[in-house]
Amino acid sequence: MAKDRIDRNELADKLVETASAAEDPMRAMAEMVLDFLMEAEVTQKVGADPHERSDERTGYRNGHRDRRWDTRLGTLSLKIPKVREGGYVPSFIEHRKRSEQALISVIQEAVVQGVSTRKIEVVLAEFGIAGVSAGQVSQLCTALDEKVRQFRERPLGESRYVWVDALYEKVREDDRVESMAVVIATGVNPQGRREVLGFDVIPTETDEGWTQFFKSLKERGLSGVQLVISDAHGGLKSAARKVLKAEWQRCKVHFYRNVLSQLPKRSQTEVSEAMKAVFVQRDEKSAKTKASDLVKQFQSRFSKAMDVFEAGIDDVLSYLHYPAGHRVRISSTNPLERLNREIRRRTRVVGIFPHRGACVRLIGMLLVEIHEDWLTDDKAYLLFDDAPVEDSATKVVSMAAGQ
Repeated sequence: MAKDRIDRNELADKLVETASAAEDPMRAMAEMVLDFLMEAEVTQKVGADPHERSDERTGYRNGHRDRRWDTRLGTLSLKIPKVREGGYVPSFIEHRKRSEQALISVIQEAVVQGVSTRKIEVVLAEFGIAGVSAGQVSQLCTALDEKVRQFRERPLGESRYVWVDALYEKVREDDRVESMAVVIATGVNPQGRREVLGFDVIPTETDEGWTQFFKSLKERGLSGVQLVISDAHGGLKSAARKVLKAEWQRCKVHFYRNVLSQLPKRSQTEVSEAMKAVFVQRDEKSAKTKASDLVKQFQSRFSKAMDVFEAGIDDVLSYLHYPAGHRVRISSTNPLERLNREIRRRTRVVGIFPHRGACVRLIGMLLVEIHEDWLTDDKAYLLFDDAPVEDSATKVVSMAAGQ
């Protein structure tokens, strides 16, 4: 075969020559480098360079096809080599992060459906995407929607702790913009690794909405749930007990805020320090004794705050029923905060989703990636005394197989 590696000086000269003659040097250089890469991949696939006679040849080139590729550098024009047998798809085409594909698809779909705003058009331009056709959007959306469907329908197993939260997104529904709840559940598997168990987009948080969500998780095989951790979402507590037969832990951090919001600012530090004395106790009996002392101390001065405190303290102390090594993580929904911030960072770009399916697609692809990152993390999130031995070969069932 001919030389399979270009000289560095020759490559540098070609890059400089290409850049100097181009209106957009970065895109031109990217196109040239990708041409080199595609030719190298096709040479490896067919076993020979163009026009080369070789006993190692296994196939033949068959011209080129033009393809537009939308990237962070903008829209690149590629000439992809065609192969007579077996076909050829460049390796880098599918390597774009899937959540980025989902974000672009949602923005494109909004434009195609005529519900775009000036902001969305600006964002689309920032991605460097030259134009949008309904066919291209449909093809991209179909592939992503199938991956999200597989993720949402995959079988579940045991998860002793389940964290649940909801955030709201604006979605166009029946020609109106509605604020819809994105409900998310995460858990910890028997090996102590975090998982995204499921999510849904529902009109609002109600007992019925949460009941149906928990039923869907149970129907997929969720079992062994002992504790559900969440903020005081409407209808969630009764739904968790009814469907999952689990105890409820009210988020300690949100409980703090609820109590302190009933106090004048000058008194918040004083009451906050007294509340900390309750939560440093090692057992429920001691914690409830401290809680009773706190109410007696502040009832006459801050009756509204103490009413909120008394009404919620039993649910906030549920974490004391579980192993000491788990209590920091299971006493609040803090583990979900980073996930929620990442979701909001992406959805803020869209603003208003063109329909519910677009919202499911973008958030779903992001959760797929987060789920896989959690399962392949070097360290377990929680340690269980009876954790089964983990097989590194099966630590994560990647959704990448569907790419």
